[in-house]
Order: sequence, then C-alpha cells, then structure tokens
Amino acid sequence: MKILTVIGARPQFIKASVVSRAIQQADGIEEIMLHTGQHFDANMSDIFFNQLNIPRPHIQLDIHGGSHGEMTGRMLAEIEQALLTHKPDRVLVYGDTNSTLAGALAAAKLHIPVAHVEAGLRSFNMQMPEEINRILTDQISDLLFCPTDTAVQNLNNEGFAKKPVQVLQVGDVMQDSALLFAEKAVAPAGSLPDGFILATLHRAENTDNPQRLAAIVSALNTLHKTVSPVVLPLHPRTRKLIAQHGLELNLHLIDPVGYFEMVWLLDHCNLVLTDSGGVQKEAFFFGKACVTMRDQTEWVELIEVGANELVGADTAKIIEAATRNVGRKVQDINNMYGGGKAAQRIVNVLLNS
Repeated sequence: MKILTVIGARPQFIKASVVSRAIQQADGIEEIMLHTGQHFDANMSDIFFNQLNIPRPHIQLDIHGGSHGEMTGRMLAEIEQALLTHKPDRVLVYGDTNSTLAGALAAAKLHIPVAHVEAGLRSFNMQMPEEINRILTDQISDLLFCPTDTAVQNLNNEGFAKKPVQVLQVGDVMQDSALLFAEKAVAPAGSLPDGFILATLHRAENTDNPQRLAAIVSALNTLHKTVSPVVLPLHPRTRKLIAQHGLELNLHLIDPVGYFEMVWLLDHCNLVLTDSGGVQKEAFFFGKACVTMRDQTEWVELIEVGANELVGADTAKIIEAATRNVGRKVQDINNMYGGGKAAQRIVNVLLNS
C-alpha cells in the first residue's frame, strides 16, 4: 500500500511523527510525505523534522502567505500534480488547516480514498476557517479517525452512521506524542522566570480582530505584572499584527520553540493560557489547568471535567480565571484520549482498508 501524507503546519508535524513511526515499523506500507510549506520558517518547520525524526518530505511545495482562498487553491493544484505523479492508494491528512482541506479535496477529485486523522471535531463556529476545513474534509473522507467519543457523536449527529464510511474512535495521536517525547524535553534558550504562566496566541479570530487582540494583550500584561510572570513564545504573524496595531507586550517574550522546548514549558508552567486547539490538550496531558481565550472549543470534554475554562477575549474574565487557576493540577481519571496507542490503531486500520 502506498500512502501520501499531507502536512503543512506545526500541529501536523507532531501528529505525523508518531503515525509515521508506526508506519515505518509496519510491513506493507510505503509513505510519501508532502509538505505544503504552510509553516515555512526554520523555527516553525525544520526544527520539528529534526527533533521528531519525521522523514524528510519527498515533496516540498513551499506554499505560504496570501489569503485562505489563494493559499488553498495553490495547494490544491500542486497536490493534484503530486498525486498524478505518485499514484498513491490513499491520502492521509491531519487536523483542520488549509493543507488538510487541499490534500483531501485533491484526492477526492481524483477518486483516491482519504483518511482524516482528528475527524469529527466541531467548534460550531463557522467564522473559524478551521471549522470549514474540518467539516469539508470529513465529508470527503472514507476513514474518519476520531480522537474522542464526542467527535464520534458529532459525526453521528451529522448522519455519518448512514454513509459508506468508517467512523472509528482511535484516541488522540497528540497524547502518543506527549508520552513518547516527554523524556526528551529541553528548556528553551535563555533564562526563564519561576512559577510562570505559559501563554500562546495565534488564532485568526483573535489576531485579526483589533479589539480582541488589544483585550488579550491587556490581560496578559496585567497578569504578568500582578499575578505571575507570563512567558509567550510569539508566532511571527502575531508579532507583526501586534506591532501594526500599535500594541505593546510587557511580559517575557521568547521566539517560537520546537516541540521538545514546548513540552518542557508545559511541564514546568503553573498554568496554560491559550487560543490553540492542540495546546488545550497538551496542558491536560501534563496535568495543568488551562484557560482558553476563545468563545468555543472543539475539546468540550475538557470543559466538562473542569480541566479547561473558556473566557473569550474578555480582559476581566481572562485575568479572573487565570488568577483563580494558577498552580491548579488536573488529572486524567477517565483516560479520555486513548492512552498513547492511537497511532498504532490508525496503522492497523490502514493495513486492512
């Protein structure tokens, strides 16, 4: 079996690292790795391949920048050519980025079966480009690898149980990664304050809205000054937008970090404050309470068990929730994400599909 895997952004590198490892250990599967280039600078891309031992991409498209439509369209055309050249038996896509949708759509147009890792997630917010990407990708996939029972239920609610597809709860490959690489965690370069809050900020619904961005920056600055030091690895795009809007971050800024450094930060922080989907789970894997600066989340089970709290982009709510949750530990009593065996389950299904 020949599988072509499409990746392009940081979370996909991490997910692909464990699935590719399982593929390499299996007999009967050849994997071709295609990197769209969506995350292209060394800190956001190359470092992950080096650290996680992901096979170097066989195909490098170098497509980044531009509007969502422009980027997705360019990816669609280039991925189609790669599929025509390599003729895979199946295309494997991850998550909810433009790379995900372009890979799935190019395959579907050529009648190549699509497997979607992290299927069934829903925020129910159609203003998020990620929500559009994940819904459309699910619709054109025949193997839907769901990370949680909630994701399975979402697909059942949308009628997938009556379609000629397989909806499978396999667990979350991000937990596989966290367990596998925790022992390799290393501190980022430079000194860091003790007892810090780890913050991440990159989601378009926050960074592209001047009012939301200003409210979040204000909250982070206040927390850093009055509660605990805030450490923020800052995405290049977010840094640019903050400067464009005349905002100033008065906290502990660091450059984007590799996965091992991020694992170290998660393990050593006193709280996670984020607008990322993946980081919400990673906080849980490392027993840290999380405050999420979004209005919805795909990971509703974390809200239900009290591990995560949604506060939107409201300055007062961010400060209050962060202050209340600093230092609080959480426990995975119910083994919600599969116990670190998702990648092997995925490969077993691929071998029999």
